[in-house]
Amino acid sequence: MKSLCVYCGSSVGASPDYADAARLLAKAMVNDNIGLVYGGGNVGLMSVIADEVMRLGGEATGVIPKALMDKEVGHIGLTRLHIVKDMHERKALMADLSDGFVAMPGGIGTLEELFEVFTWSQLGFHDKPIALLNVNGFYDGLISFLRHVVSERFLKAEQASLLIHEATPSALVERIKTFRPQYCNKLLDPATAGKVI
Repeated sequence: MKSLCVYCGSSVGASPDYADAARLLAKAMVNDNIGLVYGGGNVGLMSVIADEVMRLGGEATGVIPKALMDKEVGHIGLTRLHIVKDMHERKALMADLSDGFVAMPGGIGTLEELFEVFTWSQLGFHDKPIALLNVNGFYDGLISFLRHVVSERFLKAEQASLLIHEATPSALVERIKTFRPQYCNKLLDPATAGKVI
């Protein structure tokens, strides 16, 4: 585990606990010599975790589309900053540079990035760990909803279990480091595809 991609909000959110958790995640990563890969922003929780990684002597790699860089939200104090063409290129490069993925509290962009890499994992396109940092129960509703999706047979329990979740950064990093993927076949069973069972 050399690098983790962290998805998080461009806002700091309503609670100071979110920024505190970002700093603790930065500390846990630097203590294990795990570099940060993130969206390259100098705003919100993105800035908090990047600044803390750099302050602690770790490496922070940002990936940001040129349109956002032009709006002066790019972080220029990073170990390295990749300026890319668009969001698609941004997400692909972030995934390529990372050995695992963590979603901290965030908005629609964070969720979109999370579900894209979760889908890729479900389909067997990668075997990297994916995790939720569930600060103050932020993701409790999502975790509950995924259980509902499993119970309604749109997702297998084995696939749902690919998504790790912990409340504290230290516990999350330990789970990520010991993650071993277990796959089941995502392909549709022709006998049941399209049928109500």
